[in-house]
Amino acid sequence: MKIEHVDGENRGKILLYALSTCGWCRKTKEFLSKLGVEYSYIYVDLVDDSEKDKVIKEVRKFNPRNSYPTIVINDKECIVGYNEDEIREVLGK
Repeated sequence: MKIEHVDGENRGKILLYALSTCGWCRKTKEFLSKLGVEYSYIYVDLVDDSEKDKVIKEVRKFNPRNSYPTIVINDKECIVGYNEDEIREVLGK
């Protein structure tokens, strides 16, 4: 499974589940980069078929609707969709 890493200020473990064709996912990546936080992301639609079910199950643990973008922070908190205010609040930015 290909997880990309973006360097920045450590604000905990941030993992963005996204789709490569999703405009809101792209905006979320841009916003996280603008905030200067360290995060990782995975394009769920580009995952090998052999691993896709596993990744989707991970997303559904936090977001049963399996919609994107889904941001998981420290394996506990979850933000679904593009919401700058909620992202700032959770990350203390």
